[in-house]
Amino acid sequence: MLSIENLQKSFNIGTPDEAILFNGFNFAVEAGEFVSVIGSNGSGKTTLLNLICGTLLPEGGAIRFREKDITHMSEHGRAAFIGRVFQDPKAGTCAGLTILENLALADNKGRAYGLGFAIDKKRQDYYRQLLEQCEMGLENRLFTQVGALSGGQRQALALVIANMTKVDLLILDEHTAALDPKSSETIMHLTDKLIRAHAITTVMVTHNLRYAVDYGTRLVMMHEGKAILDVKGEEKQSMKVEALLDIFTEISIELGN
Repeated sequence: MLSIENLQKSFNIGTPDEAILFNGFNFAVEAGEFVSVIGSNGSGKTTLLNLICGTLLPEGGAIRFREKDITHMSEHGRAAFIGRVFQDPKAGTCAGLTILENLALADNKGRAYGLGFAIDKKRQDYYRQLLEQCEMGLENRLFTQVGALSGGQRQALALVIANMTKVDLLILDEHTAALDPKSSETIMHLTDKLIRAHAITTVMVTHNLRYAVDYGTRLVMMHEGKAILDVKGEEKQSMKVEALLDIFTEISIELGN
């Protein structure tokens, strides 16, 4: 489904601080996979997501989606088939609008706009059904401004919004990192439920090693722009947090930390 071929990405080009992150990087995601990506700071995790989504463009190589070259497609263009949930719960919703208004906007994604009512009252029961999946009582708060919600509630709403219109690829950018432990567990449970229910191909970056082990069908560890671990199937199922910590420790020792 997603194929990254011979990717080249550098930062601060032409300056004394020039740094090459990806140099001939190759990566592929098959349809239906739920890939958890881990790695230390600066390993390339978030940059990889930004390149997939079009937030950043590479200096070389190709990014193909369903065999179509999207290397230089705009971020807006890719949003038609890629959904993304960010680390900041405020990034995926509009605080000044109600839950109903946020859902109505998402419901009209990709459609032509003209003069008329933005909210179809006949869709309210459908929106309530979507929100019931969150198990947070949001279905009873359609007219509440989103800015009044907790971080966990906003992130749950962002997850629902990201999946309202059919997306071929879901990108989760450390989407539990800014939440308290209880909210993080709730959001991960909801994430897994939505992905399983809709068979969504997903790439999730996380710093939580337990989530990487417990969730998903494949686990990838990044280090200095390379995938140094890539497991799936039985190997993924048998992976333990302690084994991942041992790899991180070994890397830290090699770097003199």
